[in-house]
Amino acid sequence: MSFQTGSGDLMQALWSYISEQSQSISTSAWTLLILGVLLSLSIVVDTISRRTALPRISLLVLVGVGYALIQQWMLGGDAEPLNGLREPLINLALVMVAFLLGGELTLSRLKSTGPLIFALSAAVVAGSLVTVFAGLWLLGYSFALALSLAAISVATDPAAVSEAIQESGKNSLAARVTLGIVAIDDAWGIIVFGLCMAVLSWVGATSGGASIVHALWELGGAVLLGVALGLPAAWLTGRLKPGRPTQAEALALMLLMAGLSSYLNVSALLTAMVAGFVIVNVSSHHRRSFSEIEQIEWPFLVFFFVLAGASLNLAHLGTALGLVAAYIVLRSIGRYAGGYLGVLAVRERHLQADIGLALLPQAGVAMGMALLAAERFPDQGQLIVATVVTSTIIFEIFGPLLVKRVIAKPGSHDAH
Repeated sequence: MSFQTGSGDLMQALWSYISEQSQSISTSAWTLLILGVLLSLSIVVDTISRRTALPRISLLVLVGVGYALIQQWMLGGDAEPLNGLREPLINLALVMVAFLLGGELTLSRLKSTGPLIFALSAAVVAGSLVTVFAGLWLLGYSFALALSLAAISVATDPAAVSEAIQESGKNSLAARVTLGIVAIDDAWGIIVFGLCMAVLSWVGATSGGASIVHALWELGGAVLLGVALGLPAAWLTGRLKPGRPTQAEALALMLLMAGLSSYLNVSALLTAMVAGFVIVNVSSHHRRSFSEIEQIEWPFLVFFFVLAGASLNLAHLGTALGLVAAYIVLRSIGRYAGGYLGVLAVRERHLQADIGLALLPQAGVAMGMALLAAERFPDQGQLIVATVVTSTIIFEIFGPLLVKRVIAKPGSHDAH
């Protein structure tokens, strides 16, 4: 009896000690614990994704949504995990994505892409931009919200599209053209998003002349900064031995681009894309830098996708449901209409008229744009984030199914 009493007292004392320690734990300790837990969860998510064919990105976003659910509904706090580290981690992940995207834009690839893919991609971009903006504006949403979501609607997830085509085993003209479009689609997206943000800055500013200068600087300054960082990095890449020095150079470049673009108030996405474009076309050893970033990119993307989901304010989710439905429908219509008009314009009978529906998946770039737009327009920020996070999950789940359906259909020429 005394043994049971002593054991009970010991357990009670131990529980009291743990409770006291949890209340006095430092912010840095909580941050390290959260980072460790998130990376551990990413391993579980990867296993679930491989066994269920559910998109890995959607599962990571849902982990973030779960974090927001626990913090906001159960603990009564705000969805601001990692506090001071949140913004740097998001910016660094976006810079890496844009840098690798710029590295895909070699001059030889752009030449081989040809007018067919450029014309179709431009048509799909224009279809999405015009349809989403006009539709949301006519539905009564604000100019800033409509244009922000219209710009975000341009982005596509090349990984989801490429994986769906690879799984289908198709090598038709439609499959090759779709792969060509997604290879440059996010580049269009970054450019269009930068232009739209500059337009909104100009429209919302009280001083017309100053706002025009600011808009031009946001885009032109990003190009100049990308070239200014890309050229010395291209020169240095060929003079460093592979291994740790190259890895340090690549990571230093990412940090410099993220930091300087924020300090100079220029587009970080455009800066990184231009730097990647310069390095891949100037340096003969360009693969070294891109390989190093590819090796260290995933942990940052894990933090990015989870933080994107955790940024969702659940109190605004009910308000955003109508906007989410409108955005999904309008973006789907815009993609279809753009692809349809593009096929008519290029007069390629081997292509399906609904090829635009194969470009529905969205992921990292779109969510990154949403977070950047939310920082720019805090009044509309929660609606933008809620809309893009929710629609991304839907597009990532159902988009690949449409990709397979579109490329499996014969073109009009084959049908005859």
